[in-house]
Amino acid sequence: MDEGRTLFQQIADSVADSIVDGSLPEETRAPSTNELAAFYRINPATAAKGINLLVDEGVLYKRRGIGMFVATGARELLLAQRRNAFADRYVGPLLTEARRIGLSPDDVADLIRDRPEE
Repeated sequence: MDEGRTLFQQIADSVADSIVDGSLPEETRAPSTNELAAFYRINPATAAKGINLLVDEGVLYKRRGIGMFVATGARELLLAQRRNAFADRYVGPLLTEARRIGLSPDDVADLIRDRPEE
């Protein structure tokens, strides 16, 4: 687990990662708070707090008596959130620095296209 983030946020991120990578498809049952607590060896209340973050975002929903399920459209919602976060964290500062050194957005796009993938 990542020491820089709260445990409940790490739980939410882990479940979200599984939705994004397709290992937890839409309309399938998500791990229960007890399953998450046992797996990560944490308090079930902490796991519940992480799950509730995803419920609040509309990523998971509860089926009474059955458990939590991945909502229809959850993957696309998470991908959109991640794209926006990526743009804020990386693209914005990249373009700011590019302007400082006299590069246009087209110049930056060319640099990206010409750079070999690592």
